[in-house]
Amino acid sequence: MNSYTKYVLRQLLTGMLLVSAGLTCIIWLSQSLRFVEMIVNRGLSAGTFVYMTMLLLPNFLTVILPIALFTVIVFTYSKMVTDRELIVMRAAGVGQFGLAKPAIIMTTLTLMFGYLLNLYLLPESYRAFRLLQWEVRNTYSHVLLKEGSFNPITSTVTVYVRERTPDGQLLGILVHDERDAEAPVTLMAERGALVDSGKGPRVIMYNGNRQTTAANQNLSILYFDRYVFEVPTSNESISQRFREPRERSMTELINLEDAKGINQHDWGKYKVELHKRIMSPLLGVGFAMIGLACLLYGPITRRSQTMRIITAVGIMISLQGAALGFESVVAKNLALVPLLYGLAIVPIFVGIIMLIKHPKTSKSKKKKTRRNKLKAA
Repeated sequence: MNSYTKYVLRQLLTGMLLVSAGLTCIIWLSQSLRFVEMIVNRGLSAGTFVYMTMLLLPNFLTVILPIALFTVIVFTYSKMVTDRELIVMRAAGVGQFGLAKPAIIMTTLTLMFGYLLNLYLLPESYRAFRLLQWEVRNTYSHVLLKEGSFNPITSTVTVYVRERTPDGQLLGILVHDERDAEAPVTLMAERGALVDSGKGPRVIMYNGNRQTTAANQNLSILYFDRYVFEVPTSNESISQRFREPRERSMTELINLEDAKGINQHDWGKYKVELHKRIMSPLLGVGFAMIGLACLLYGPITRRSQTMRIITAVGIMISLQGAALGFESVVAKNLALVPLLYGLAIVPIFVGIIMLIKHPKTSKSKKKKTRRNKLKAA
């Protein structure tokens, strides 16, 4: 590895880390805002919040890495053209692939990390995220009881708590239960507490009454000193929980016939997820080749840099938009799967051809230039 390759590769690595970290932080903050309410109003611990949102990072990185790679390559090589570094290197006899070698090494490293993310880290982290989300909704039922508002536990049960004390007591409890549509029940109590019985959460209420309206519309009131109300939770166990395509391993996505609980009409979504994991890192390679081809093809001049950058960005945005748009189309018609691979592979080959077919000055043109110099002398 010569000095030029080390110099450019160092800039690409530094830029890749900074751009990826910046984009990740922006997306992470925007996505994590929906979980902030669980900390402020519902009692979820800060540690659980951070862990839950960190599990989403591999999902973000699969989208961020190709865009970050393209951005870094275009910025670095454009800066080198502005500083005339590439012009000097080309004049010194460095060929097209010699100039592009640092970017190709960076692209290879990103491709390897992208496959590590897509094939292993993404399904594992998203499965852990969905499992934690399920536990928060079904096991940590205390986070659902927001004080001062009506909390819809399910579509048929609503709980109101006026105040929650620091020691966990619930003051001013009202529960409206419509699981039996013909005889809805309303419970009111001065105070109570939420406990986990091992079979599910329960609200133990003290000094209250139970109001029931029978079929004949007569109101029946029962006063109690102590009453236990079982909070309804999902009947779905962890093992029975339906898993989304992103949670499935590559083996499961390949062998859908052996997977349980998947409707055959939904196979398209799972097949698209399988092909997307294979195609997504290749799309980053295509973005990189687009940037290199646009900046290195033909004579390198500072005047044409703006147009080259605009062209590269336009092509990249078009490909990214097409990749996102084709997912739903391909899920409905799996015969169109080659389109997904075409979006990634065609730019790679086009970029390589443009680097190989770099226009060189013809011999006749060189002779004319030499004659003009001699006449001027």
